[in-house]
Amino acid sequence: HKRDALHEKIKKAEGTMREQLIAQHKQLTKQLFRTPAKACTDKRLKYVRYADDFLIAVNGTREECEAIKAKLTDFVRDTLKMELSQEKTLITHSNTPARFLGFDVRVRRDASVKRSGKRKMRTMNNKVELNIPLKDKVETYLLSHSIAKRDGKRLIPIHRPILLNRTDLEIVMIYNAELRGLCNYYAIASNFNKLVYFGYLMEYSCLKTLANKHRSRIAKVRYEYRDGTGAWGVPYETKKGKRRMMFAKYSDCKGKDLTEKVPDLAYRYSHNTTSFEERLKAKVCEVCGCTDSDSYEIHHVNKVKNLKGKADWEKVMLAKRRKTIVVCHKCHMRIHHGTKTE
Repeated sequence: HKRDALHEKIKKAEGTMREQLIAQHKQLTKQLFRTPAKACTDKRLKYVRYADDFLIAVNGTREECEAIKAKLTDFVRDTLKMELSQEKTLITHSNTPARFLGFDVRVRRDASVKRSGKRKMRTMNNKVELNIPLKDKVETYLLSHSIAKRDGKRLIPIHRPILLNRTDLEIVMIYNAELRGLCNYYAIASNFNKLVYFGYLMEYSCLKTLANKHRSRIAKVRYEYRDGTGAWGVPYETKKGKRRMMFAKYSDCKGKDLTEKVPDLAYRYSHNTTSFEERLKAKVCEVCGCTDSDSYEIHHVNKVKNLKGKADWEKVMLAKRRKTIVVCHKCHMRIHHGTKTE
């Protein structure tokens, strides 16, 4: 009310008096923005649970939190017949991030003012904030999956030897699935844009893997798979014609449904097994893709480099860079008789 009264006086005042009133108005405005918008004496409690992980937010004192924790310990022990881990059940101030379901949860203290229509408001103050624990989660993921390695204080992308026997389409699909999985999960985080470097490491690790597989260079691989718009992707054939599996972007994972139909070719080469026994148990012909054959056999060649890539089975071997493939009995007979596989 004082500010409103001063505002009316400022309209009528002139000269030095007007300047003094404006200074008083500014001082009251600063004081107003330092005043909490809500009373700090009301006691509130919020409970969030997922499986066996839970988070309790308390608007109160630490002593009250200790009492709640003691009651919770008794309830879990006496009613649920379980023990509550005292080491993992922590009491922290809302300023300090608490780890919950892979997020760092905290209450933001931000007194910055933003204009909303004709009013100025503290839009971000006392709001719950979810952040990505970049070092504990993202960096650990990159290092444990051999996508990047540490070079001093920064991470640099590296190729993944475990994927060298996969087709180019499989390699891109694996990287896309990993990138989208992590980015989709953290899409609601306040610091989602920090994943820009994660996207860079994933893309160039994929390019390095493809370049290492073909004994080429990153620039050459990117040029070969360019689409004319600055992006790149691996082409593949479908019943409706030629398609392209584009490399995913981290920024496309925020606020969009990225559910994508996996191409038929991916189903054909989707198993992760490497040994003969496991590949035979999969019961999938790596040439025609059939899964209902009476028997499956291993076809072997002496050297992959001697293949000309004319027959379908030769194309599969060249794409996988393997001297062995699992085939159904019909395809195996066609291979040895030199007839075209279906």
